[in-house]
Parts: sequence; structure tokens; C-alpha cells
Amino acid sequence: MDAVQQEATARARELQRSWYGEPLGALFRRLIDDLGLNQARLAAVLGLSAPMLSQLMSGQRAKIGNPAVVQRVQALQDLAGQVADGSVSAAEATDRMDEIKKTQGGSVLSNSGQTTAGSGAPTVKRVVREIQSLLRSVSAAGDIIDAAETLAPSHPELAEFLRVYGAGRTADAVAHYESHQN
Repeated sequence: MDAVQQEATARARELQRSWYGEPLGALFRRLIDDLGLNQARLAAVLGLSAPMLSQLMSGQRAKIGNPAVVQRVQALQDLAGQVADGSVSAAEATDRMDEIKKTQGGSVLSNSGQTTAGSGAPTVKRVVREIQSLLRSVSAAGDIIDAAETLAPSHPELAEFLRVYGAGRTADAVAHYESHQN
């Protein structure tokens, strides 16, 4: 990717952050992870083509043009929060996604889906995904691992943090997070 493309992608992601609260790549990756989807299934539920979803995730395209798709994103965020707090089972979530796929409507995306329905506190998995997303938006996994190796001799705990959150699996990062709580 040349400098012009990188600048355009950065600009698109910044627009996405202002319109949707975060870059769509991070939002869609979290929905994929939280709801156990793949990109093709997410695209189908949202009513997008797979290439369009990919363009939105990568920042090649900034805006979701169809208000019904924006509403479906919001509905999936809400559903992911319900799955995370245990109020909706995986089987129920699958049925709900089929219902969401058929919906039409609004154009405003809120951040209400980013907390659990009960306590209002973010789930551990959600916090971990935010940390991962932030690190991965700053640098590629290979660069994060290189930085961790450089830090390891003098700052092993920080190196471990970079490896686990910057290049590791979400499940491993959740375990790390939980093991470092009081």
C-alpha cells in the first residue's frame, strides 16, 4: 500500500470513528468474535456483499450507505452484549440473527451494545478486545512481537503483555487479564 492509499485508509477509519464510535474493522471483528460468525455470515446478516464488508473493514470505504444495515449493526451489537452476559444462548442468538437479517429501518448507531445488559460494566472479553484492537491498530503483529523481544530482557512483564494482547488469541488474552486482576 502506498502513502496515498495509507492516508486515505487512515482518513476513512477516522471518519468511521466519528460516525460509528470506532473503526468498522474493529467493530465487525468484535461482532464476528462475540457471535461466532465468519465474515461471509456477518455480511449476509447485515445485508452487505462480502466485498463491501471487506472494504468497510479495511478502510477502503468509510460509510455504510444503507440505513437498514446501520440498524442491523446496532441490533447485532445489542445481541452480542446479551450473549456476553449470558441472557441469550448461542442457539437463540442464531435465531435472532435470522430475524435481524430481515429488518429494515433507522440510521443511528449508538454505543449501548458495548456494555452488558445487566451491570452496565464492560465484559472482560470486550475490554480485552478493545486492548487488542488498539494495539493492532498501531502496529502489525510481527512488529509487536519484535518490540516484545526487544523489551523482554529488561521488561519481561511488558513484553508478555505485548505478545499476548498484540499478537495472541483473544482467549489467551482473557486468561492473562483475569490472572492479573486483584
